[in-house]
Amino acid sequence: MDWLGDKMFADRAEIYIRSGKGGDGHVSFRRELYVPAGGPDGGDGGKGGDLIFEVDEGLNTLSDFRYRRKYMAENGENGGKKRCTGKDGADLVVKVPLGTIIREKETGKVIADMSQPNQREVILKGGRGGKGNQHYATATMQVPKYAQPGQKAQELTVILELKLIADVGLVGFPNVGKSTLLSRVTNAKPKIANYHFTTLRPNLGVVDLEGGGFVIADIPGLIEGASQGLGLGHEFLRHIERTKVIIHLVDAASTEGRDPIEDINKINAELAAYNPEIAKRPQVIAANKIDVLMEDEVESVLQKLNDTFKPQGIDVFPISAVSGKGVKELLYHVKGMLKNLDQEPIVFEREFFLEDMAYSNEPYSVWKEDETTYVVEGPRIERMLGYTNLESEKGFEFFQNFLKNNGILDELEALGIQEGDTVRMYGLQFDYYK
Repeated sequence: MDWLGDKMFADRAEIYIRSGKGGDGHVSFRRELYVPAGGPDGGDGGKGGDLIFEVDEGLNTLSDFRYRRKYMAENGENGGKKRCTGKDGADLVVKVPLGTIIREKETGKVIADMSQPNQREVILKGGRGGKGNQHYATATMQVPKYAQPGQKAQELTVILELKLIADVGLVGFPNVGKSTLLSRVTNAKPKIANYHFTTLRPNLGVVDLEGGGFVIADIPGLIEGASQGLGLGHEFLRHIERTKVIIHLVDAASTEGRDPIEDINKINAELAAYNPEIAKRPQVIAANKIDVLMEDEVESVLQKLNDTFKPQGIDVFPISAVSGKGVKELLYHVKGMLKNLDQEPIVFEREFFLEDMAYSNEPYSVWKEDETTYVVEGPRIERMLGYTNLESEKGFEFFQNFLKNNGILDELEALGIQEGDTVRMYGLQFDYYK
């Protein structure tokens, strides 16, 4: 059963989510004795429930989402007679593990990164309730037979991805001793067996050191082609995206007849093929299994590793995961590396906005105001400026791509805009540069 539990570790799931529809407004009229046509008294519809995601630190897999694929908040109740307002629909809170990224299925764009403890995000807002006919009485229309329908629900199919939040990623070919090292230095209890690709889920452990420790994740044995999704590589590479430092474990004794330098180069090539940013993270090499080598053999292997990787700024530490020799020095060195790095966790910026879908066909206007000033306006542009943080580099890049992808830059060029001219959008002014 233990083995089955390990197999069922799930770090990706596809689900359908929907907020609640707003309740419809009601059409009714007061009925009183001696008042043949009483005034309108139709009540308003209730608001639909929001669809909310929340981090639950008690969860560590997405396996629950294998059994339930649809998540829908409650609809708002319709309005009633005698100005009765319909009840609001209940919100639906979907709990996910820390480190879950929510992506829109079609585009793969990030909707939210649930990487903060107790984080709560309203992903889909419930529909507004419709107004009852009591709101539509005028001097000329005293018997309104119209009530407003409730606003539609919002719906999406999303992909959930779990990216473990660890400071340090432990990588290396199968059987180099990662599980042994992890069980020695942390409170994790990985399963250890001599099979290629035995570690079927990333193991997470906390390294306790004097003055504070760090979280380490054993990323399952990579094999060549992992970045193309061969074997299980692709599934696990996503876990390393948040790590700040990589410990590269190699079998210095070549017990399986492989060359440690070649192994390091192969895995680094896989990391770079999957995401070049990961390959640039600081690394340290842990040359394992030195306990099975003679002293002069250890020196020879270390010399080769240092000659190859020291010029790249990568330090090499001889260790034995079995006896513990050299492990303390390695851990304190890694702790020092982390101290010099940005302490904030790596967070994936929001890329997908529901407004993009709802208003993609809305028109916009571009015109030349004077010799050097151009104006761009339209409801979608106004909304886009409202939710984009132009102070951040990512936000500004998103803004530029928006202008480019919607043909706005082409229109400005067609009107004859020159470098240094001013573009005005709803009180914001930008200098135009290609």
